[in-house]
Amino acid sequence: MPRPLGELEDAVMTRVWKWNRPVTVREVLEDLQQERSIAYTTVMTVLDNLHQKGWVRREAEGRAYRYEAVSTRAAYAAALMNDAWQQSDNAAAALVAFFGMMSEEQRQALDDAVRIIQGPETTEPRQPEAARAQPTQREASEAREPEASEEQNPDSARDADGR
Repeated sequence: MPRPLGELEDAVMTRVWKWNRPVTVREVLEDLQQERSIAYTTVMTVLDNLHQKGWVRREAEGRAYRYEAVSTRAAYAAALMNDAWQQSDNAAAALVAFFGMMSEEQRQALDDAVRIIQGPETTEPRQPEAARAQPTQREASEAREPEASEEQNPDSARDADGR
């Protein structure tokens, strides 16, 4: 699991992920300078560190590089959540606590994700095991109806010779 990004690394990666294309140090610098005072060499060093850590790949363009994200922000967030979950000594309790912190919008996103994972063949809501074990009303009524027996059907009482 990758370690969490530092504050400046996250600010740089946020732009790389948002733009979703190869970017230059200059592009990232100009966008970051709208929020803070930062030097070109600082951004260049951060992008070089991100490259060394495997977060971005780079391709030479003249005397500079273009940097591109190796994975998505969603994949990064998922890896952080997975790592945090694995740190718990009680996975179920950790999930309950996490779900309790979720906003309604986040719960809806979770429901959507579960539907995607389950696939199209599971369009009906899942029932608890106990509910699935109960016979349907039709099954229960069919079980109570006696089947046609030899006593009810005189033709079936004859043997193979027709007697």
